[in-house]
Amino acid sequence: MALGLLDYILFFGFTAGVVLFGCSFYFRNRSAEAFTKAGGNVPSWVVGMSIFATFVSSISFLGIPGNAYATNWSAFAFSLSIPLASWLAAKFFVPLYRSVGSVSAYAYLEARFGYWARAYAATCYLLTQLARVGSILYLTALPLSKMFGWDLGAIIVATGAGVILYAMLGGIAAVLWTDAVQGLILIAGAIICAVVLTCSMPEGAGQLLSVAAQGGKLSLGSFGASLTEPTFWVVLAYGVFINLQNYGIDQNYVQRYMTARTERSAQRSALMGGMLYLPVSLVFFYIGAALFAYYTARPELLPAGTPPDGVFPHFIIHGLPRGVTGFLIAAIFAAGMSTIATSLNSSATVILTDFVGKWARRPLSNRQRMAVLYGCSLALGALGVVVGLAMMRVKSALDAWWSLASVFSGGMLGLFLLGYLSRRVRSAHAAVAVAVGVALIAWMSLPALGCPLHSYLTIVLGTTTIFLVGFLLASAAGKKRKRLTV
Repeated sequence: MALGLLDYILFFGFTAGVVLFGCSFYFRNRSAEAFTKAGGNVPSWVVGMSIFATFVSSISFLGIPGNAYATNWSAFAFSLSIPLASWLAAKFFVPLYRSVGSVSAYAYLEARFGYWARAYAATCYLLTQLARVGSILYLTALPLSKMFGWDLGAIIVATGAGVILYAMLGGIAAVLWTDAVQGLILIAGAIICAVVLTCSMPEGAGQLLSVAAQGGKLSLGSFGASLTEPTFWVVLAYGVFINLQNYGIDQNYVQRYMTARTERSAQRSALMGGMLYLPVSLVFFYIGAALFAYYTARPELLPAGTPPDGVFPHFIIHGLPRGVTGFLIAAIFAAGMSTIATSLNSSATVILTDFVGKWARRPLSNRQRMAVLYGCSLALGALGVVVGLAMMRVKSALDAWWSLASVFSGGMLGLFLLGYLSRRVRSAHAAVAVAVGVALIAWMSLPALGCPLHSYLTIVLGTTTIFLVGFLLASAAGKKRKRLTV
């Protein structure tokens, strides 16, 4: 189906409206505290929807259906781990960070182990965000490329330039409120796509389920004990660790906890954001299986050679009713921009609080702090564009993002758990543990070293190694001190 005038009007009008709405927060964004915390006065439902939208973005909305279309539902094990992570965050992490009072997620590590721990975790976070920004830029550009026939690389560059301006002007308040709007719209859009796909099958819903099942698209993957393949258990383990890291020590989330009005409000937000993602992700996996069934039943509708990440954008352009297409693409585009703005805002906050503010010889004025926030947003956005262009060469953006996030995380969750769960661990113990963990991560991450384990296990084993090594060193030191005092 060719795009109609209504699609173009909705796309350009909606996108412009979101950008203007985000930029309007500039007038409330004259201080570094407003830029990073929004005055600590944001309603819990807005913060919760923002957490949910951060998970969804373009990575989930386009990446999950593309992954499910190409493989199966094995990645759903990742979604199953999120409710646990959000509950733990609400129970333990939110009260901790609210009591520390710093907008930085990594100030706690400095209090426990010294500045080196804070700098290590902050550096790992920044590397992870670069991978995230690049992945979202790529997946956001895909439907636009199909819709308008524009060059994919040019869209990535143009989107990056636009979102840098948006992030610099709007601050965290703009990110939160636009995220809340986009979250609601994307839920509605996913449901509409699932319904249209189901109703578009030549022989009805029964044919969809039959074809998808025969093609193995409804399978949860292998339940075997292999550690070299993305089995259900490997993906579940990865999900538990990466989502504990997301909710527990990721600046994107911790910064949101600090924008809520009260501790209880922040706890509700964490639970809402996590619990909402599980049923919505199920819809995304269903869409992937439905796309396989739809284009198996009607192969003439899908151009030969379409990559998995491009199948859903193709359906959005050619399979949805007029008006719905333009509105949905606008929502995906705006959500991608908002999520990128989140990463840029949080990363700039980390650089200011964990590096520049710590190195400065005297306290920075508000004008100097704002200059750092603006300059870092610009630089990080430019680097994210470079990563987005590199994503054009990968087979699956979802797999690439998961692998990069696992590698760049660097076992930082292990360091946090070491400080939080064991009071006997000292800075020297933690430093040795991190060195051993990073060595293991390097071995697993570099193909030339020939590690047989799947890359998803990098964060699992890196985190576990750091925690166990640090705990055992502290225990041994404690026994030695006890013998010396006897």
